[in-house]
Amino acid sequence: MPNENRIALRKVSQRYAYTALQMHENIARMAGFAGTDHKYLGFFLQKGNLTAGELAALSGLTTGAVTGLIDRFEKKKLLKRQFDKNDRRKVIIVPDSKKIKALFEPFYKKFQNETDKLISTFTEQEIEIIQSYLLKSIELMTATNARFNDKQ
Repeated sequence: MPNENRIALRKVSQRYAYTALQMHENIARMAGFAGTDHKYLGFFLQKGNLTAGELAALSGLTTGAVTGLIDRFEKKKLLKRQFDKNDRRKVIIVPDSKKIKALFEPFYKKFQNETDKLISTFTEQEIEIIQSYLLKSIELMTATNARFNDKQ
């Protein structure tokens, strides 16, 4: 691949990331959140119950920031704190998944449908290439995040 194609791909990838941030900022505002707080609810939808420490590890946020995040979500009744039955020192964060999904469905439904239509325009081979690029990018970002976390 000529160097200019690689540079163009990197620029498109950066533009994609910036545009995604803008979209999520707009969705957050419309749903009554500041910044990208709402994106952290996705970890609960994927993983279910989590401790604050687990959410901190998944999100890259400090434990102090996670405590504030959980407080904000709890005020909106999107999750609740519950003591672990075996170890009362341990607090489990229990999401109200139905409420979370209902809150965001109006903002994401059309986008998800349009994304499905877009994906259907690609061949299976093209989808495999796109998926490979995204997965390898995720691995690269995960490794970079780990290096940053090691320096803290």
